Amino acid sequence: MERAFWLAWSQIPGMGSVLLKRLYLHFGRLSAAWDANANELTEIDGIGHASAIALVAERATLNPLTLLQTHERQNPNFFTPADPHYPRLLFDLPDPPAVLYYRGQITVLKDLDRVAAIALVGTRNPSDYGRRWTRKLSATLAQNGFVILSGLADGIDTEAHRSCLEVGGATIAVLGTGIDVVYPYRNHLLYDQLLKTGLALSEYPAGTLPDRTHFPRRNRIVAGLSRAVLVIEAPKKSGALITAHLANEYGRDVYALPGSLDNPKSSGCLTLINKGAQLILGEAELLETLGAIPKLDSNTQLEMQLTLLDLSSELTQVLHSIQSITQSHSSASLDAILQHTKMETPLVTSALLQLELLGLIKHLPGMSYQTN
Repeated sequence: MERAFWLAWSQIPGMGSVLLKRLYLHFGRLSAAWDANANELTEIDGIGHASAIALVAERATLNPLTLLQTHERQNPNFFTPADPHYPRLLFDLPDPPAVLYYRGQITVLKDLDRVAAIALVGTRNPSDYGRRWTRKLSATLAQNGFVILSGLADGIDTEAHRSCLEVGGATIAVLGTGIDVVYPYRNHLLYDQLLKTGLALSEYPAGTLPDRTHFPRRNRIVAGLSRAVLVIEAPKKSGALITAHLANEYGRDVYALPGSLDNPKSSGCLTLINKGAQLILGEAELLETLGAIPKLDSNTQLEMQLTLLDLSSELTQVLHSIQSITQSHSSASLDAILQHTKMETPLVTSALLQLELLGLIKHLPGMSYQTN
């Protein structure tokens, strides 16, 4: 089970998200990397001979499957990149979270292939102008089908989540704490309300307390999951500028709300505009621009899932067959799959069962199938 190896590698000291991604890209599977010797590990950029020896020693102290069983009892709701519903947008990053914990409505995350998430970020101490425009933009975007993404912090984040929920929208909060630790605590009622229709995410396990080093790392997830980042109000040293910088690196659109030259809380936004961020000139103009964001290619998403799950050739062939058939039909019958794949019946039925258990297809009445 590949998720056990993503979890196990993430527990090894010195093995950060960047190295984990490099391991995966080099070996194809982290289970294969687990069996690699020290010399083979040194082929990875960033792992020297001494580091490789230390990694092998640390690796010997862990049993991935036992670790996974224990972790699933303590933290039942989490994804790794080996899981079908791990967000493609995050895996595209150079440093995707090896483990992503969640609470709330997971359908919000699954919908990000067809519904764009827009991040609203900014200072923890906004002006009335900043609060007002956060509320207006969040509500308008939510009413027009966008998912609102932010970090549950004071100020702009709080206004963004709350305004989205007030109009019945879907919102995602990315935490810099454990998934069960609300920071600031005064947002615990907002957090509880958010979980009813939205989603909370964190790369930190349950019980992890706030730490100043967590929040810049949290910001990369906010930037990575979004299709565009709106910086509402931010002084020159605001963490929102980190999010904007990362979003730009990841190829996301960055927008900034213009403010007064006399307002220090707008200085970061003005700097972003000077460097090429798009101006937020009003709700209608923003909607027109954001409406041009293309949907993610579901076929590409499927290919990523196949790669990460390391499916056998038989499973891949059957899954591709179902996908091909359902392009022109509502479902794929067993007979159609057999005819399309030209495989023996026992092989196909076995593959169908495994694909269903993996959550990649669903079994319909009458021995028909659809991809999830």
